[in-house]
Amino acid sequence: MADIKQEHKSDSGENFAMATNVDPKNMQELTQFVQSLLQGMQDKFQTMSDQIIGRIDEMGNRIDDLEKNIADLMTQAGVESADK
Repeated sequence: MADIKQEHKSDSGENFAMATNVDPKNMQELTQFVQSLLQGMQDKFQTMSDQIIGRIDEMGNRIDDLEKNIADLMTQAGVESADK
């Protein structure tokens, strides 16, 4: 029996053919390919997420240091804190 293929056009203008009758071996290969693709995307997302969190932590530390330095400068200049 011949496979019936449907063509789909993506947003980028590329044509993709989808077979409506896929044998089990091809289906397994497709499933493995999709799983490995999704795992790769998840790994990249996790790496990016870790980098962003690291940069936010670093920024928070730098802000804390800046606040401490400003407080020290205000103390040295004899300026009273507005918190009182």
